[in-house]
Amino acid sequence: MLELHCHTTCSDGTLTPEALVQAAIAAGVKAMAITDHDTLAGCERAIAAAGNQLEIVPGVELSTVHRERSLHILGFYPDHAKLEPPLQDRIAGRRRRTQAMADKLAALGFPIILPDMPGDLAPGRPHVAQALVQAGYVTHAQEAFTRWLGEGGPAYVSYDPFPATAGIRLLRECGAVPVWAHPYLFRGGTVATVLPELVAAGLMGVEVYHPSHSPSDERKLEELCDRYDLLMTGGSDYHGPTSDKNKTGVSLNGKQVPLSLLPPLKAAAAQLKTAAIA
Repeated sequence: MLELHCHTTCSDGTLTPEALVQAAIAAGVKAMAITDHDTLAGCERAIAAAGNQLEIVPGVELSTVHRERSLHILGFYPDHAKLEPPLQDRIAGRRRRTQAMADKLAALGFPIILPDMPGDLAPGRPHVAQALVQAGYVTHAQEAFTRWLGEGGPAYVSYDPFPATAGIRLLRECGAVPVWAHPYLFRGGTVATVLPELVAAGLMGVEVYHPSHSPSDERKLEELCDRYDLLMTGGSDYHGPTSDKNKTGVSLNGKQVPLSLLPPLKAAAAQLKTAAIA
């Protein structure tokens, strides 16, 4: 089966790329995308660990903004050398955001010690939440989000502004196929009204199969993909067995996404790279 949305310790996952590969093999996954937030750091490590036991799809999940709300764009098969420099700017922005949240918490009377963050790590709110747990202020990370870190919370800090349209354009320029991640989690408008805006910007696909989507949502997205001639992808959005993000009960390979979705994605990536050479 196919997994096209997974995270590692290079962003907010709880498994290293190597451990994720082993877990995927054990779960019967045949091809898996590494889609860490704003970093490609886990891709090469996963490829090396997988050998010929598991096909790794290089990817990324860009954190962007549309209609003043957070919107994530998956990018598959990027040209690493082209995408890495602009991603360093995104990681730097994430570090500033993380420190700003820590500063807000300190001002509220809850000082924390942020974890070590090596250069290729893309830090985020889960790292701040874990620091709150370690400091003894909360018993689990979800409580930290509820009290302080959720959107609109007293310690929340928004992303550096990076429009979704610019993110789509960046991915395409770097040979990556841009796909709208978990559309029904977007809070800036209905899928039916937002999708045409993203398609006009160059969006090439939609994550149809996701733990947050109901069967009815999936059918609607399948219809929209057919209408706009978009690729369909899917995955468990796996963050590791001990992540608070795995609240849906969907485990690795739990969505049972068919491998038949992978060849069209590969073909689209090849077309982008051919067009770039031409």
